[in-house]
Amino acid sequence: MSITEDDWADLEIPQAARGRSTRRLHPESTNDLYIAVTHPGLRRMLVLTGDATAAEGVARSLSRLAQTAGLELRLNAVSRHEYELQVLLTADELREVFSPLVADIAAASCDAPTTSAALVAAVERYERWQHLLRSVGKDGLGAETRRGLFGELLVLCDCLLPSLTDVEAVNAWTGPTGTNQDFQLPSVAIEAKTSTAKTMNRIRIASERQLDRTGTPALLLAVVSLDERRGGSGESLNALVDRTREHLTSVAARVRLDGLLIHAGYLPGHRDHYAEPRYTLRDLRFWNVRDGFPRLVESDLPSGVDECSYQLNTASLDDYLLTADEVTNLIRGAHG
Repeated sequence: MSITEDDWADLEIPQAARGRSTRRLHPESTNDLYIAVTHPGLRRMLVLTGDATAAEGVARSLSRLAQTAGLELRLNAVSRHEYELQVLLTADELREVFSPLVADIAAASCDAPTTSAALVAAVERYERWQHLLRSVGKDGLGAETRRGLFGELLVLCDCLLPSLTDVEAVNAWTGPTGTNQDFQLPSVAIEAKTSTAKTMNRIRIASERQLDRTGTPALLLAVVSLDERRGGSGESLNALVDRTREHLTSVAARVRLDGLLIHAGYLPGHRDHYAEPRYTLRDLRFWNVRDGFPRLVESDLPSGVDECSYQLNTASLDDYLLTADEVTNLIRGAHG
């Protein structure tokens, strides 16, 4: 479920009396979750209700949380038996971040089996957002992360959007949410790597799960080779973000894309940092990670080894290389 500015605007219609306007989220859920706006202050918030036992279970966690400028997480007693966990927006500079944050916390809490579990899930997800906001420095994303985001957006814009509906394509981009592969469709997953090296021979695989086909009928490895420089005729990260948005006619897809960009650390307040450098596509290749493809997966690791990263030499992988038409057919076949 996405939350848009229109959703907030409906709640911000002036009221004669003090109080707040609310709208329930995930009405099918047994947990009570609401977005709300206070009157007359027009403060936006997410509200989760719970009993005293559920509140007690998260009270200690809240006391240990660090402060985050622009956001507040608090536990309020409504009565002796009813409590509210509130996520509040306290600074306008995070307005564009707040909607996807709220939607994400609500999604993490709605399916929890108990109220206590829902409140715990909300606090844990709030902490993840705190970590995200702290990890993106005042100058925005680091150089390697910017390149990686550019490469994923290029695959989304140039490979998925021409083959799928807006909503299908944007929903397939799952990398910003921490999935094993960057793109996941019912019949194919795609792991995207981006490089500015002169050759594409060596690709770093970050974990034993990135090239693991478990749970997907087909897995592709995409490698985006870029030329990076300041100035010139290349495309900046901002320009690619704008081009991707322009391809989307669905409001739901645009809202989803904006939320995923924030998940990836592309924060609206940092846009000025991404006018440079500019990138020019040198090459884009796809390999089919099928039987015989050289890789390490979880089942290969010896007992006592929990995780690994490794370098993949692509120089001898011609037998697994796919044509553009084959890639398109696999992507379309996921919904065919």
